[in-house]
Amino acid sequence: MLRRKARRGQGGDVHSDVGDPLDAAQERRVRAVLALGGVPQADLPDGVQQVRLRLLERAADGREAPRDVSAWAAVVASNLAMDWHRAKRRQERIGERLASLRQLEHPSGEDTSLLSLAVAQGLDELPDAQRQVLVLRFYADLPVRSIAEELGIPEGTVKSRLHTAVRALRARLHEDEVV
Repeated sequence: MLRRKARRGQGGDVHSDVGDPLDAAQERRVRAVLALGGVPQADLPDGVQQVRLRLLERAADGREAPRDVSAWAAVVASNLAMDWHRAKRRQERIGERLASLRQLEHPSGEDTSLLSLAVAQGLDELPDAQRQVLVLRFYADLPVRSIAEELGIPEGTVKSRLHTAVRALRARLHEDEVV
């Protein structure tokens, strides 16, 4: 496939990029399929890059190029749009679980309020991925395996993020002299 692109580039098309497996028309089609699939405008460039990456990986694995790259890219874009919706639904379910946990009453008191405020501030300062696993593990009381399955990441990644997040939160609470 890349050889065909190179040959086309030698045929006088000065604007052809030999390293890009998608031509302009194919890229427009991929963008259209992603957009029609409900992917937000801001995420379209990432989707196009994913299609390019899969095409390049296919070539790197030694597999033959698809007969119709445009059709193949459209199918891949459609699958990416479905994946995007699945991830969005997964995040919504997690948000619903967290919202239901917030509705539970917690004991009040000055010490509890101070600690809660410090923990909330510490959580706000954590990177999103670390905060997410920490909240799911300790507030939603989900086991590591369930968190990994829900987020679609390895258990080791969940454990690593938990360890780093707990260490950072503990340091923050000691720094603020709350604990």
